[in-house]
Amino acid sequence: MMKKIIIYSLFLNLIALGSLFSQVRNFEENISKRGTTAAAFLEIGVGARALALGGAFTALADDPSAVYWNIAGIAKLKRSGVIFNHSEWIGNTSFDYFAGAFQMGRMGALAVSITSLSMDEMEVTTVDQPDGTGQFFRAGDYAVSLGYALRLTDRFSIGFNPKFIHQFIWEMSATGFGIDIGVHYDTPFKGIKLGFSMTNFGGDLKMTGDNTRVLFDLQPGSTGNNERVPANLETDPWQLPLNFKIGLLYDAFQTDRHQARLILDAQHPNNDYESLNVGVEYIYNKLFSLRGGYKSMFLQDSEESLTLGAGLNYQLLGNVVFRFDYAYMDFGLLENVQKFSIGIDF
Repeated sequence: MMKKIIIYSLFLNLIALGSLFSQVRNFEENISKRGTTAAAFLEIGVGARALALGGAFTALADDPSAVYWNIAGIAKLKRSGVIFNHSEWIGNTSFDYFAGAFQMGRMGALAVSITSLSMDEMEVTTVDQPDGTGQFFRAGDYAVSLGYALRLTDRFSIGFNPKFIHQFIWEMSATGFGIDIGVHYDTPFKGIKLGFSMTNFGGDLKMTGDNTRVLFDLQPGSTGNNERVPANLETDPWQLPLNFKIGLLYDAFQTDRHQARLILDAQHPNNDYESLNVGVEYIYNKLFSLRGGYKSMFLQDSEESLTLGAGLNYQLLGNVVFRFDYAYMDFGLLENVQKFSIGIDF
């Protein structure tokens, strides 16, 4: 059984490596696919702890935010837990994320998550009416997922996270489905863990709705014809932001009061070049943590870079633990984003 598990894990990694090599060829030919996918809100990282580590969380994935980073991680959580994170995002938008992971003993673990990106109402303007038409519109995105993970052995976990995705703007909307697949492996080598995740694998999204309806003149040079023929503009389908990640974790040292670890993530998205995320974490007495990282290393023209953060774990009653985490992320020309997340383990 263990041999079959290892072979399966290697097979998943070979798929990712094969995709990576094709992307390297695109890089050599200077072919970029930036901005060619839909549902970009699915790429916004969640959980202040993971973000303070530069997004290097695939091989760690040991809190409820694993639902986003590596669904296999929820199978090895010792307790059930929930996490909530709110932030004022770029462009006067609001980003919210909720996830819960619930242990079922030998039956594995279940998880649920809700992701939302929203904005305030804006007034409709046109070329003829630049000051506004008197109409208002809204835009937003959300996704709901229901995941499951199982420990196949004491070292190997696998998980699946199907999700429903919806985007809308004014009277247009798009709906689709995707799935995340994750693997986590605690290697026989002391202090070394591996993780693999494939996120947002699914069908295309295509905007449909009343805003594509127009009145068209089939023969503008003719007279006496109908100049207001009802027509419908055709929209193209767009892929989901598929991403392959391979993570490595190394526990540098661990004593009764002190713990330090180094985490690396190599990622291969379908809408950009490859990059590397790096993070370090120091934990004192399982109570207070300091974190730092660097996101999107080796990625040209990236606005993401340095990340910093801290965390506090406080035991309330019995086995109930309250977690508060903070992250600072440098976004270059877009200045910075600060995120807070609150979690409860029970």
